[in-house]
Amino acid sequence: MLEQLLPPPVVAVERYDDEQPADLFPEEEALIVNAVPKRRFEFSSVRACARDAMRRLGVEPVAILPGPKREPLWPEGVVGSLTHCAGYRAAALALSTDFRTIGIDAEPHAPAPEGVLGAIALPSEIDRMPGLAAEDPKICWDRLLFSAKESTYKAWFPVTRRWLGFEDADITLAADGTFHSRILLADTPVAGFDGRWLVQGDVLVTAIAVPA
Repeated sequence: MLEQLLPPPVVAVERYDDEQPADLFPEEEALIVNAVPKRRFEFSSVRACARDAMRRLGVEPVAILPGPKREPLWPEGVVGSLTHCAGYRAAALALSTDFRTIGIDAEPHAPAPEGVLGAIALPSEIDRMPGLAAEDPKICWDRLLFSAKESTYKAWFPVTRRWLGFEDADITLAADGTFHSRILLADTPVAGFDGRWLVQGDVLVTAIAVPA
């Protein structure tokens, strides 16, 4: 899915199951020593995707530990993003000489739980929902909006090292598989991001990649 959304030379690796065992570095294992099996599978399989992507980039695979905001810490010279949801895990990586930042997110393609849209959406975004639903009623636009906000934050934080709330980005979704994130903060070093989205089966993905 991601290869349809991200430009080369971004390397995207996806998995749709946890049948193949995924080895962890000791530092990673220590983070989930008491985790339930579902969490262990998610944690390990998404890192297996990332290490496969590192190899394809010609980078020696390393432990992927979380930073202070739970962001993945990449080796020097690498940018990337991780995501997982039921039945899907993915990593997208590139060299920092090619791309400045990457943000990806995957969600189940189903309506967002009750109350989520009101909690994450700006009035302008809610106002656009009826038009989007009329244009393509098969798409769960509320869930897609949530995913686009997540991808926006994942692309934003490595560049700025600052928090970005749901209310700080106005996302314009388009039925042609694109979206634009306009950052609303007054002193932002980044005005916005252009992204793409795709739905296949029970999964939707959003992706942002900013060239260096």
